Amino acid sequence: MQDTNTSLQVTPGATPPVGDQKDGRPRVVPRSLSNRQKAAVVVRLLLNEGAEIPLEELPDELQEKLTHQLGEMGLVDRVTLDAVAQEFAEALDSVGLSFPHGLAGALDAVDSKLAPATAARLRKVAGVRQIGDPWQRLREIPIEYLASMAQAESTEIAAVMLSKLETAKAAQLLGHLPGPIARRITYAVSKTANVTPEAVDRIGWSLAAQLDQRPTQAFADGPGARVGAILNQSKASTRDGLLTALDEEDSDFASVVRQSIFTFAHIPVRILPRDVPAILRGVDQANLVTALAGVSAEDDKTSADFLLSNMSSRMADNLREEMAERGKVKQSDNEDAMTQIVGAIRALVDEGTITLIEEDSDE
Repeated sequence: MQDTNTSLQVTPGATPPVGDQKDGRPRVVPRSLSNRQKAAVVVRLLLNEGAEIPLEELPDELQEKLTHQLGEMGLVDRVTLDAVAQEFAEALDSVGLSFPHGLAGALDAVDSKLAPATAARLRKVAGVRQIGDPWQRLREIPIEYLASMAQAESTEIAAVMLSKLETAKAAQLLGHLPGPIARRITYAVSKTANVTPEAVDRIGWSLAAQLDQRPTQAFADGPGARVGAILNQSKASTRDGLLTALDEEDSDFASVVRQSIFTFAHIPVRILPRDVPAILRGVDQANLVTALAGVSAEDDKTSADFLLSNMSSRMADNLREEMAERGKVKQSDNEDAMTQIVGAIRALVDEGTITLIEEDSDE
């Protein structure tokens, strides 16, 4: 009995072509199949072998044609199957290089290598991509921009967006939304049970189109983050004076800047104890001694105690001995040393080696 798990389907009742061997017995020869039929054979064979084929990346029209062709196939004899598989293998062996599909696919391949203005102009020429998953592109954009999109759309659209994100990123999105809006969107998720896949795709393409219409930005970070990064490297007196002045000019902007600032005093509340050894490995021993020995403000002393208590006892004892021998430290030298430690922490955060604890926005 023929094994239908490895044989593929063609029109039932069809008689395979035969030839004559030298001993007079009939010999089965490969059937003549169209390219579409061969594609169906290859897909069925790969699926039987457990291969993961991203058919969803094909245009809808090709997905439909392939599905119809699979439904029209009956049994395929093993000689035809072997011939199609051999032809497919030879075609793969002859491929030297594969290029992306269309202008939109080419942009995906080289987007990070192009000038931002050029990439934005080509995006507009390409228009909305008609293949692939638009939601994958939306999942990759910063959470702040997702939050602005969610607030600009209807509650129902935002609920679909929330449902298509990974759980962790969906939670971050809710955290970036005002409380009343977050509650309305969360409740609207309960109304999405009957949303069709076609509607979800249309919503995804519509939101992805908005990404292509965004004006090109000269700076990757927002104004508050840029000012905060500058003040992170400034002396405490300079930083405090500028923040006071910002409070008088624009208190909302000053609040954003404060959220972007990370100083030596923030270490106990923003750093996990387990990350202290990684931080200390990136700090020069002399700078560490200068920073710990010269602390005077209570917040800075708390940070010094936090670092000492989360390293090995032997290393902490050695540092305390060097701090005692160091004697009095100039304030300018102390601030420079603390800035070096903060810089090392920011570098580890940017690399993804450690993660800062998010501060409560209500505090």
